Amino acid sequence: MEKNIRRIKRKMLLRNKLALLTFVFFLLTACSGNEETGEQSVNNQALKPKIPFKGKIVIQSNMDGDNEIYLLTKDKMQKLTDNTWEDEYPVWSPDGKKIAFTANPRGNYDIFIMNPDGTDITPLTNSSSNEGEPSWFPDGKHIAYAREIKKLLRKEAALFKVNLDTKNTKRIIPGYSKINAIPHISPTAPLIVFTGKRTFGWDVAVYDMRKNEVEYLEEGGNSCRARFSPDGKKLAYVSSKADGKGDIWLMDPDGGEKTRLTESDETFDYFPSWSPDGKYIVFNSSTKHDHNADWKLYIIDVSSRITSLLFDSPGNDNFPDWH
Repeated sequence: MEKNIRRIKRKMLLRNKLALLTFVFFLLTACSGNEETGEQSVNNQALKPKIPFKGKIVIQSNMDGDNEIYLLTKDKMQKLTDNTWEDEYPVWSPDGKKIAFTANPRGNYDIFIMNPDGTDITPLTNSSSNEGEPSWFPDGKHIAYAREIKKLLRKEAALFKVNLDTKNTKRIIPGYSKINAIPHISPTAPLIVFTGKRTFGWDVAVYDMRKNEVEYLEEGGNSCRARFSPDGKKLAYVSSKADGKGDIWLMDPDGGEKTRLTESDETFDYFPSWSPDGKYIVFNSSTKHDHNADWKLYIIDVSSRITSLLFDSPGNDNFPDWH
């Protein structure tokens, strides 16, 4: 009897791990790079940005062996989380007083909120499904995110919205049958840009909350991870149509005026985030697109296209968000 119980527990544990890995792979690698977890010891005081910049940038990095949240300022780096689980994908609230992120201390991934100094970590969601990729609404009272959902015999993802005060959640695009994830909300219009599954690949799409309409802004299954500029007039996004790897591109929110911003055919350029003044974009770059990739942070001047190395730790430094 005891052997049977142990065998059942092992099967349940394996099944849960496989489900978790499947969703995390989908959520974080849909048209993106992957992170490597290694045993590394890092002197945080010795690491700082390579160039000065205005504002604050939060990132995730596995420089200490697992993914933690870090804060970069013009002259130093500060570690905000320090634990044995995965802390990932940090994003600033509109007023800069809170940081939302994804973590899995209970096994599955949930959305958490903390202060900019890493204190007062509070769970925002608490479901049996994996939830990630948070994005703040302009009112600072709601967060959009992707939730794992069951569909027949497989698991997919869809966009949900949570109220910070009540913790009530609801689906953002009810009845929409295609996989949709990685949201970002316009600061000036009732629009949510997201990455949507195509028959082959992924593409940038926009959801008009007022009209309840979805429109794809790209074709071909080669684009993802769009983010609105601070004034809402432009989208920075990733496309691999030029070199088959990935570059940062710009376009209008209606899909017009597409322009390639980074033009290195040797690197994979991903995860763009605008500076508060809209003049710069911080992004990740690597010569590889796998678990052994060494992702570094770069800043590009949108006007001149001059690119500079910002930060490079012994680990993979990903998902920057600039405030």
